[in-house]
Amino acid sequence: MRENRIKRIEYSNKFLKALTRLPKRIISKAKEKEIIFKENVFDPRLKTHKLSGKDKKCWAFSITDSCRIKFIFLPNREILFLEIGLHDIYK
Repeated sequence: MRENRIKRIEYSNKFLKALTRLPKRIISKAKEKEIIFKENVFDPRLKTHKLSGKDKKCWAFSITDSCRIKFIFLPNREILFLEIGLHDIYK
């Protein structure tokens, strides 16, 4: 069985900067989803999906219907959160 639990999450500077600009309710929702994410990256509530094109090495999951977190897998079950925001994070 594939191990989906994450050991550690790292945060890019771009992610941290964007996070501070979000409304408090979105930040709160992101924290809730991060807890779920740490337990199971592919939990159906997250709608985790692989990206394509220039982001083909990246993945994303949903915070709300319009807000996403873009991330990459690192070695040893670690994750790097790259960006957070609306669909424009894919541009």
